[in-house]
Amino acid sequence: MENIVELLSQNGRRDEPGPKTTGQVAHEQAFSLAGRLALVTGGGSGIGLEIARCMTQAGATVIITGRREEVLKEAKQALGERAQYLVNDVCDLASIDGLIEHIETTFGPLDVLVNNAGINMKKPALQVTDEEFARIINTNLNSVFALTRAAAQRMVARRRGVILMISSMAAYYGIDRVVAYAASKSAVEGMVKVLASEFSAHGVRVNAIAPGFIETEMSRTAMNSDPDRKSRALRRTPMGSFGQPEDIGRAAVFLASDAARYITGASLPVDGGNSIGF
Repeated sequence: MENIVELLSQNGRRDEPGPKTTGQVAHEQAFSLAGRLALVTGGGSGIGLEIARCMTQAGATVIITGRREEVLKEAKQALGERAQYLVNDVCDLASIDGLIEHIETTFGPLDVLVNNAGINMKKPALQVTDEEFARIINTNLNSVFALTRAAAQRMVARRRGVILMISSMAAYYGIDRVVAYAASKSAVEGMVKVLASEFSAHGVRVNAIAPGFIETEMSRTAMNSDPDRKSRALRRTPMGSFGQPEDIGRAAVFLASDAARYITGASLPVDGGNSIGF
């Protein structure tokens, strides 16, 4: 028996990696974003920055946008030579067509749009003003549609492209004190299905990623200030921990790549099982 085990061990040992087969190369290419141009809104920090990082690592050229130039400059330096930045406020709807035109004129055809920019507000529903509600809807929904429309007009004409929305667990079940945010993300989920239905026949896929509780600087501050909420979030998550920003970034790379070429109109929870937890 010992001789058989040793023989199997020797046969299975690989001191030097062999040449890649055609199948291995094709597999790697399916997950590659080499040669693609991606736009990530709100890409200077948090989840947006990690999406941009993962996409550059997968070979894409990534343009990040946001309102704070110093933040974007630091992010570009961290991301390296495949990254560029443009200062832009997604809430300025009148500027969106010009933004997409500038990107395509300067950098080339846009292959991937990631609608990541968004805001939240934790406040009891009875205390939310019309102005506060409208501000979140404008940022998280109206701007997403306007930017998607501008990018999709060009993508549909070229018959290729990928549009990704960032949704939320707040669109899946009731989370107290985030009524405006939940309304905006629920609407995004519906928009994904409609746009996928309209665009997919023209070579443009539309999907969403629904992050669970992801450990960012902002979320840590929020959770540490509300220990009960943190405890409930962890109890509901079967994997028993918060996710990391790169978990969202890698999911975005997958959905943007040819590996997901037959996936459209879907919302992918990246949540450690939170959406099915009890």
